[in-house]
Amino acid sequence: MSQGVLQAKLWYAQRISAMILGICVAIHLLIIFYAIRGGISAQEILGRTQGNIAFALFYEIFVLACFVHAPIGMANILEETIPKSGLAKPVSWALAICILTLGTTAVIGIYTGGA
Repeated sequence: MSQGVLQAKLWYAQRISAMILGICVAIHLLIIFYAIRGGISAQEILGRTQGNIAFALFYEIFVLACFVHAPIGMANILEETIPKSGLAKPVSWALAICILTLGTTAVIGIYTGGA
């Protein structure tokens, strides 16, 4: 695959993931406003989310969108800032792995009620 084709695919992936993130952030904020309006506690939140597959799927989609979006942006920033350092790929891969691992662990924890 040529460098131009790869860059185009990364550009599209970042834009599509940004659209998904925008929707997820809006829904997440609505959930937060709803939860704090009634003074809901962390215990009550876990009671509502534990075993709720809809919450788990929604937040895993959120995690996957971050997993795609953030590393591409980080790689672009590093390539533009320090182009000959060779840091862009390893740092963006490390970020991707961290987002996927920590995000999915959090989703599983909320879904199962584990701490």
